[in-house]
Amino acid sequence: MPMTTSLLPNPAFSRPRLTLVFILAASVALSVLLVLGRVLLSGRFFFLFMLWNLLLAIIPFAISTMLGVVRGPLPARILLPAGVAWLLFFPNAPYILTDFYHLDARPGVPLWYDLILIASCAWNGLMLAYASLSDMQRLVQQRLGFAAGWGFATLALLLSGFGIYLGRYLRFNSWNVLTNPLTLFLDIINRILHPFSFPGTWGVTLVFGLFLLLGYGTVRVLGRAQMEG
Repeated sequence: MPMTTSLLPNPAFSRPRLTLVFILAASVALSVLLVLGRVLLSGRFFFLFMLWNLLLAIIPFAISTMLGVVRGPLPARILLPAGVAWLLFFPNAPYILTDFYHLDARPGVPLWYDLILIASCAWNGLMLAYASLSDMQRLVQQRLGFAAGWGFATLALLLSGFGIYLGRYLRFNSWNVLTNPLTLFLDIINRILHPFSFPGTWGVTLVFGLFLLLGYGTVRVLGRAQMEG
C-alpha cells in the first residue's frame, strides 16, 4: 500500500530540524548579547539597529517553518500568498552582510569587538536565509520537481541581490510595498526600462546574487556530503 502524505515525516519537527532551531537561537542570542554588551561598554545605542535587522531576518525563517508544519504538498491558495510574503521579507536576512559598511573605529569599544559583533549578526542573517530558502525550495520541489526547486532558489537569491541594493542604496524596506508602493514601483521600473543608466544597480544585484547562490550551493553540498559520509 503506498504511503500517504499524512504518514510522511514532518521536517518541521524532526530531530535535525529542532537541533537547527536550537543552534540558530543560540547564535542569535550571542549576537543580541554582543549588541547589549556594546551598549554597556560605550554608553551609546549606535548598534541597536542590528537587533531590528536580526528580527527582520528571522521573519522569513518563521514563515517557512510554519509552512513546514503541514505535511505533504501545500495547496496553492496557501503556498502562493505565503510565498509572496516570504519573498518580500527574505532579502532582509542576507542584507545584514552589508552592515560591515558600519565598521569603523569608535571611542569606547575596541574595533575587534565591533568586527565580531557585525560578523556574528551577518552570519546569523546568512544562515537564517539559507535555512529558510531550503524550506521553500523543498516546498516548490514537492509540487513542481527538482529543476523548478533549484530555479526558484536561484531566482530568489538573485532577487535578494536586487533587494539588498534597494535597501542599502535607495533605503527602501519590505513594508514600503504597503506604505510607499508608488515610489518603490517607479524606481524599480525606471531601472528595468533603463538598465544602462544604472550600472550600479545591476552590478550589486548580480555580484550579491551570485555570491549568495554559490554560498547556498556550498552549504547544500556540504550537508549532503555529511549525510552520505
